[in-house]
Amino acid sequence: MLKRRTLLVALLFGGSIFAAAAEEGVTDSGILIGQTVGLTGTVAAPVKEMNEGAEAYFKQVNKQGGIHGRKIEMRVLDDKFDPALTRANAETLIRKERVFALFLGRGTPHTQGILPLLEGNNIPLVAPSTGASVFHQPVHRMLFNIRAKYQDEVVRAIEHFTTIGIQRIGILHVDDAFGQDGLEGFKKAMDTRKLAPTATIKFARVNPDNKAAAAEVVKANPAALIIVSSAKNTVDVIKAIRAAGSQTQIMTLSNNSSEAFVKELGPAGIGVVVSQVTPAPHLVTTPLGQEFNMAAKAYGITISYPAMEGYMNAKVLVEGLRRAGPKLTREGFIRALESMQRVDFGGLMVTYGPNDHTGSEFVELTMIGKDGRFVR
Repeated sequence: MLKRRTLLVALLFGGSIFAAAAEEGVTDSGILIGQTVGLTGTVAAPVKEMNEGAEAYFKQVNKQGGIHGRKIEMRVLDDKFDPALTRANAETLIRKERVFALFLGRGTPHTQGILPLLEGNNIPLVAPSTGASVFHQPVHRMLFNIRAKYQDEVVRAIEHFTTIGIQRIGILHVDDAFGQDGLEGFKKAMDTRKLAPTATIKFARVNPDNKAAAAEVVKANPAALIIVSSAKNTVDVIKAIRAAGSQTQIMTLSNNSSEAFVKELGPAGIGVVVSQVTPAPHLVTTPLGQEFNMAAKAYGITISYPAMEGYMNAKVLVEGLRRAGPKLTREGFIRALESMQRVDFGGLMVTYGPNDHTGSEFVELTMIGKDGRFVR
């Protein structure tokens, strides 16, 4: 009788432990979040700034006791901006590290490659650092975008150029899913205005021939050129274009808005237009700006657009975790995120729903000034 009672107590006790720890990546004291991103490689500089911003916010939250008593723990793996390594890292984080969710990856083909893993393992990914339209429609239940779409950035640029009388517009894009997405937005925006592209040029993501691309730009001679590519390749091709003698007005997207990007461009960057998907990081006219600048001083982070984006993304992730409540599950987390309707994070509005995982639609244009700063 005693043995049977002991066995019953053990089963009940064991069952309660199982129930408490049923959701992978969640303990009484922590929530394990995974990230696979290019800590090295062509996007290392903006990734460093973005992660600084996210880490600063997590430190703030953890210092205040965490989320319902649980602190954020990060497992970060370097994928060197290689889509194949991104997938391998994601498998490690999901199946070996047993993370609760993934956060802040980077790259369009990289994110496309891990979608089956997210869906097959019911792992949410919050804030992929890509604005590709393929992640917005159709809606992927496990993926929550925050930044605006790349196509919206391209459309905003063409609106600007045509408003000031520039109609001879070309595009230079990387030959991958990211570049194709930018090209699609470019074509739609030009068709809407009944304009024919002055140049449509593509170049390789790995080891591009920048001199050849620059020669094509010089030959086509557009009044304005939109470049859709990652930071290092964009820097190199802009320098090649200027070296070839072209003074075309150049515009590039928000993925290239880091302080490191501006520094690497040097004099070739003066006058380059860059779209942005967050409010200006150096301004304190919004609650978000004030909060970010206080965190930047406290933790010694770079005051830059990528750092602001990382900080903002971390706020959205934490808000979802808070709304999910003390009994944290992935299903509860997804429902919590989808409950956000026009949530103002202090100057940037985020909206989700069961049929809408877009997040924010904020886009504005800036220009690199002579002092190396972004001018709004």
